[in-house]
Amino acid sequence: MTHMNHEEPYSNEYLQGILTSVKTIAMVGASPDKTKFSYGVLRVLHETGYDMIPINPRPGLEEIRGLKVYPSLAAIDRPVDMVEVFRKPEDLYGIAEEAIAIGAKVLWGQIGVINHDAARLAEEAGLKVVMNRCPKIELFRPFWKPKLHLGI
Repeated sequence: MTHMNHEEPYSNEYLQGILTSVKTIAMVGASPDKTKFSYGVLRVLHETGYDMIPINPRPGLEEIRGLKVYPSLAAIDRPVDMVEVFRKPEDLYGIAEEAIAIGAKVLWGQIGVINHDAARLAEEAGLKVVMNRCPKIELFRPFWKPKLHLGI
C-alpha cells in the first residue's frame, strides 16, 4: 500500500474520484447549531444529493435537518462510503479505527484536521485519505461542476 504525502496538494483527479464515487457520508462532529461550519457543510452535501449521516453522541439529539443522528459510527445501520471528520486532530486516530471497522472507503479530515498516524493507519487498511480539506469547497470549484454533473 502506498502512503500519500498529505503535505502536498491532492490532485483534482483524486478528489474528484472520491466525490463522484461516494454516496453515503457519515459526518463525525455534526452540529445542530446553524452557525457552525459543520452544519453548513452537512446542509450543502445533503442538498447536493449525498446520503448524509450525522454523528453526535449528545444525549437527546435525535436529528439534524431531519436526518437521524447516530451516537457513533458503530451504531450506523447501513454501509458508509466516507467518514468526514469535524473533530480535533488528536481524535482522528480513533475515528480512523472506527471507520476501518465499519468498512468505510474514505476517511476525510476537515480543514485543520491533520493526523499522519491516522492517515497511515487508514491507508494500510485500504482507505483513501484526505486531510485539511473541505468537501463543500472542493465540490464547488467551478471547473469541477460539469464533471460532477452539477449546474453552474
